[in-house]
Amino acid sequence: MCHECVKEEYPDRGTVCLDSGAYLANLRGCRGCGQKDKVGVANRTTQDTDQELVEYDHVCGGCSHVIASHCHRFWVEDDYQYYEMSCLLCGEADDTRSCQPDDPRLAATLF
Repeated sequence: MCHECVKEEYPDRGTVCLDSGAYLANLRGCRGCGQKDKVGVANRTTQDTDQELVEYDHVCGGCSHVIASHCHRFWVEDDYQYYEMSCLLCGEADDTRSCQPDDPRLAATLF
């Protein structure tokens, strides 16, 4: 991972958890060749046990310099879907969504 290629290390992305793509607004430019607009994917792996784990490297489209390693996790537990993302370029985020049509947590906050 290259700290010189990003504007901010692990920016807080709130609930935006991506299992593909890149947060180009945080890209300063490739330390190797200076390119700022093309980021590719290398070494993508997906593991699917009781959790889905997607890992890959963000690489410069010009010189294949590794900019960051991206990790995305997804799992279901007790009627909720959980998402987590950690990446030097894309940031850190987590989210939880109900599998039910109406989220019981939201109903509890109305009263």
